[in-house]
Amino acid sequence: MLPVPHTAIIVVAAGSGTRLAGGAPKAFVGIDARSILRHALDGVFAAQPMQVIVVAPAGFEGQAESDLLAAAGERADLGRVVTGGATRQESVSAGLAALWGDIDTVLVHDAARALTPTAVIDAVADSVDGVAGVLPMLPVVDTLKKVDGDMIVAAVDRAELAAAQTPQGFPRESNTPTMRRCSPRPATLCGGSPARSGASRSPRRPTSSEHGICSRHPLRVRCFLGWASAPTCTRSAARGTCGSPGSNGRASSPCRDTRTATP
Repeated sequence: MLPVPHTAIIVVAAGSGTRLAGGAPKAFVGIDARSILRHALDGVFAAQPMQVIVVAPAGFEGQAESDLLAAAGERADLGRVVTGGATRQESVSAGLAALWGDIDTVLVHDAARALTPTAVIDAVADSVDGVAGVLPMLPVVDTLKKVDGDMIVAAVDRAELAAAQTPQGFPRESNTPTMRRCSPRPATLCGGSPARSGASRSPRRPTSSEHGICSRHPLRVRCFLGWASAPTCTRSAARGTCGSPGSNGRASSPCRDTRTATP
């Protein structure tokens, strides 16, 4: 019998997938023989034992349950599926309502970040200390500009910026009430950082992985096709730019053809 864990991970898979245009909620779009959700759950169940709560859109609970059971193996008793709401905030609240009483650390993870390495999930879980939350980050590598309409007005110092990823971790007691009160804008998870909402300190930010990019764009799904069968992809692919028009006006090769193998 598995010991009762004190950490839970809420895998938010209730998004509509409008931007991905895959014909189904994005977590249920196949990127090879498996769905985006299944790939995400493979990583989650390879991490340290946690309660796993999958938040699925109404009508897709059965598919989510199948993916959960297939990924969980002997840890099936640690997982369950709940139905999400009309907004991201409502979906996260549904996940929070399903937490076991023994849980004191909560991670919230985007199913769309399906190839997030297990090491990142474990690092976030281990870094939550009951006071401050944890928000995994990557350096911003693109050149950024501030614009006013069609005009570029200034350069942006990317040294002051970082790209937030998931899972985001926080201590349960200090953050749950704040998360339930925060703005229900569907594009945000309580301002993008539940860890910061109620903690008395700013969240720590361990280094994440480029494999944790979000699959909200069809071209990034091509990257996933490569990453699902090879360790790394080119940097341009990691930024979601693979397949963009080249100098001849035609799309460049998809990143699954330009990936590089790890020595």
